[in-house]
Order: sequence, then structure tokens, then C-alpha cells
Amino acid sequence: MSAEKMIQAACACGSTHEVTAFKAGRLSRRSLLAGAGGALFSGLVASQTALTAGSSAAARPGIIDVHHHVSPPSFIREIVAQGAGERPVVGWTLEKSLEDMDRAGVATSIMSITTPGVWFRDDVRAARLARECNDFGAGLMSRYPTRFGLFAALPLPDVDASLKEIAYAFDVLKADGVGLLTSFGDRWLGDRSFWPVLEELNRRKAVVYTHPTTANCCRNLIPEVHYSVIELATDTSRAIASLLFTGAAARFPDITFIFSHAGGTMPFLLERFTRYPGLDRGLGLNLDIAGKVPGGIEAMLQKFYYDIAQAAHPAAMASLLKVVPVSQVLFGTDFPFRTAADHVRGMAASGLSGEQTQAINRLNAIRLFPRFAD
Repeated sequence: MSAEKMIQAACACGSTHEVTAFKAGRLSRRSLLAGAGGALFSGLVASQTALTAGSSAAARPGIIDVHHHVSPPSFIREIVAQGAGERPVVGWTLEKSLEDMDRAGVATSIMSITTPGVWFRDDVRAARLARECNDFGAGLMSRYPTRFGLFAALPLPDVDASLKEIAYAFDVLKADGVGLLTSFGDRWLGDRSFWPVLEELNRRKAVVYTHPTTANCCRNLIPEVHYSVIELATDTSRAIASLLFTGAAARFPDITFIFSHAGGTMPFLLERFTRYPGLDRGLGLNLDIAGKVPGGIEAMLQKFYYDIAQAAHPAAMASLLKVVPVSQVLFGTDFPFRTAADHVRGMAASGLSGEQTQAINRLNAIRLFPRFAD
């Protein structure tokens, strides 16, 4: 790649602030390439073969991965500064993403950032970081329109800034949806303070991908056990319960929710979810669940979508498919924590039919994101 093309690429994928400074003459070419664009495009120079292979792979119908994480340079800097950066996230490169996709036949990955998100108790910094991450993702999506989609980050719990970022993400960047964490501090997605955001996403009939995090209540409960072993799946279940039992899911029916990791522990807790309305008789509580979930708990659960990231094995797949039809299941990898090849192998070992596999790998996602059909 020529130096001039690298500059053009950096402008496409660098942060708004860096590109503006470069065009105004306040930032040199070398500085631009060393900043947001440079961290990415140093990998491009070393990986032309992989990119060429990626272009040819994109021409073939293949898997669509809805749970694929990228790490914009500004995101890496922030999580390292906060002491919250895990090695796979900090070490991410575009080259690694494309190589993993090509190795397993993934045609398209819909990008998102991962835990811990963009909010570190500073609303202004969170809004800036969300914008920089979204600009970075849009740059990749522009350069590789068949290979990448975008779930835009929102700076929740700041509602006003999140509403502004929704407008920018959909109207300017043409994002495929938004990515939300399952909880923010001590508030889960169904919390009434977030309803203005849900109302706007409902108006736009948006796809909302959710990723688990560790709630304030439950950090380092067992020092010997990494939080990801138990808490991530558990927080997904809390978020689902929050949306159901606050009435938010029924109030905003035009949002398409995607839950990570096969719905967390929800499939195993199904009886607890569905018997919950009976607790008002057993314990004397007035919960009015019928009014909050008028179609019933199971019907609402079967409306949501679930990815198979870190759940592509017989036990999890069998449990999930007892709760929801195969039409609601999507392929996901949790890259860079796991590989696409891991999940292809896991699907093969789960006893699914060819039709079920094709639906999960591609066809269900095409319904949500028809622009990837060709």
C-alpha cells in the first residue's frame, strides 16, 4: 500500500479529532499514522496477503458473526489507563480479525466493543470515546462493506448523550444497530431511567445487541474464580429479567434484542421465569406480571434473538433450542476471546441438522441485516 493510500485509509478509520486536525494542517502525516489510524494500518502493511484473501472470501456466501469485538486505538488507550484492559482486547488488530474470519469461512462480522464499555464515571469522556469508537468502526465498514457491520457504542448511563449518539450512528454512520452492556453500575437495561433511549430505539425499529458485564454487586465474590466464569452469563439473565418484569420489553416491541452467550443462564432458569407470576399468590405480592408481559413470558423469550458465542456445545445448544425456535439463534464467536473455528467445530458436535446449521450460520442474520444477503 502506498503512503498516500495509507493516509486516505487513516482518514477513513481515524478518529474525528485526528482527521480534522490533519486536514487543518495541525497534524502531520506521520502523527496521523502513529495515532488512531496508525495502530490499525501498521497491521495493514504487514497483512496484504490476508486482506486479499479476505476480499475473495467476501465474494462467497458464508457465516455471519454477530458477536465479533474490535478494539479502536482510543478504546485501547482508555481501558489500559483504567487498568481494565484484558490481553486479547489490547492485542487486537485488523489482521487478526480477518485471518480468524477467513480460517472458518466467516464472510461478515458485525463489530462491537466489549466490556467494560466506554463509561468510567465521566460522562464527557464517555461521549467522546463512544464517538471515536463508532467513527473507527464506520471507517472499517466503509472500506470493507461486505466484511464488516457495526453495532455502535452508546455512552450510557448518560441518556442525553446516548440519544445524540443514536442519531449520529444511524443517520450519519449508517450503523446496523447499537451495542449495549447488560447493566450500568446498579441499573439493568429495563430500568426506567433508560426508557427514553429505549423509546428512541423502538421508534427506529433498531437492532440492539447486548453484551454482559460484571455488575457492581458481584465483583470479585470468589477471588479464585475469574468473573467471566459465572458473572457474565448471570448478568445476561438479569438483563433479560429486567426487560421482562419492568414491562420494558412489551412497551418497546419494535426493538430487536440480541442476547449473548445463548441467553446466559436464562434457559436453565426458565421455570423460575415462567412461574414468577404465581409468586403473588404464594407470597402475597402484587406483581402484575400479566400486565407487564401481556403475551406471556415464554412468548417474549421466543421473540428475542440469542447468539451462540461461547455456547456452541451440545449442553447449551440443546437447552437453548428447548426454549426458542432455531429461527432466533445467531452465530457468534466472542472474538478475540474465542475463535470462529472453535464455534464451527462446536456446532458440528451439537447434533444439528444441515438446515439448522445454515439458519444459525447465516439465514437468520440475513433477516435482520438484509444488506449482507449478496
